[in-house]
Amino acid sequence: MYEAILLDVYGTLVHDTEPRATEVIELIAGSAGMEYDTVARGWTDRIWPMADDAHGQAFRTLEDLDINSLEATATHFGVRVNAREIYHRPRPHPPLFQDARPFLEAVDVPVCLVSDADHDTLHALLDHHGISVAAVVTSEDARAYKPRPEPFELALRHLGRAAKNVIHVGDSPTSDIAGATALGIATAFLSRDGRRLPTNLTASYTISTLLALPHGRTT
Repeated sequence: MYEAILLDVYGTLVHDTEPRATEVIELIAGSAGMEYDTVARGWTDRIWPMADDAHGQAFRTLEDLDINSLEATATHFGVRVNAREIYHRPRPHPPLFQDARPFLEAVDVPVCLVSDADHDTLHALLDHHGISVAAVVTSEDARAYKPRPEPFELALRHLGRAAKNVIHVGDSPTSDIAGATALGIATAFLSRDGRRLPTNLTASYTISTLLALPHGRTT
């Protein structure tokens, strides 16, 4: 059906864990006497606008965005934390989903990973799990974050494919489905927990496991 697959990583191929952010948010919440969810919302309200503005000459790495948004959140709640020190503590890599390796071994078309991640961080993760694919695009490579077009466009260039001949698979309605759809790329929304897309978005497929993805070469 498709000549190539674009594939999100965190939340799609590996578990989407944020241990650094979680630790800092817990510290802020405890110091400020606030609920964790309240602080977490304060953080997401800061980091996503930062990411939206971080493209081209104004690009900032995810590490920089994480640290600055967490420290800005702490300041907002009247406490001080050393987010940089916490961020750089050694931590294990997130595990693969059970269907990830079987999917990658079975797929018969080129795969390009497209991830909002720093270059070194993502490649260390791939090396740890022994994952090798046709191409890899990080936000740092593209100098932009999904759902902006730059990461998807760079993936298409790496694969030498047109948008109409590939499919993008991911778990984020905004970053993955909206971003790819805007370029005319077919999409598969990976909903392992039964989540549904917002009513304003439509995916070509909704799947609960990577192994359910229709794939194969176009005719």
